[in-house]
Amino acid sequence: MRRTRRAGVARAAAAGGRSAAGSGVRLELQRRVRGWSPPQAELARWASAALGRAGAGRELGVCTVGPAESARLNARYRGRDRPTNVLSFAAAPPPLRREGHAWQPLGELVICPRVLRTEARAQDKTLRAHWAHLVVHGALHLAGYHHERAADARRMERREIAVLRRLGFANPYRS
Repeated sequence: MRRTRRAGVARAAAAGGRSAAGSGVRLELQRRVRGWSPPQAELARWASAALGRAGAGRELGVCTVGPAESARLNARYRGRDRPTNVLSFAAAPPPLRREGHAWQPLGELVICPRVLRTEARAQDKTLRAHWAHLVVHGALHLAGYHHERAADARRMERREIAVLRRLGFANPYRS
């Protein structure tokens, strides 16, 4: 799901989020719920692998939320009244690239760790592998990949599988 989320990354930084810069995307993390999540540098590495060159010079916000907030956002932006694992919100393109501002906003991923943990157990996956899959999946949405039509879904799944394989993870679509 895509939507414009102005100041999402700035809000994460202002609310105590931390940033990690790697060779690709710069990632701002805001944890709004307790519980395990991968280190910020690892999240940035996974997102950068998914985005490839499209991630260079881009900034991505990642926010962890509880099931109630996930359900509220999912209902509002996707019309589904239940919590979900990840939502992707594209940033509005800046009117002009300003000098001195190397990082351009890409968007924000909103992840519900409790849903993610439940899914990982049900699918007999490690928590880390499922986190990697959902970060890659969400980042690909921000890069323009979608899965509404069967052909688009196959294209997106092939990309996810290839990226995750390069990161050392198994095919997430095999049981």
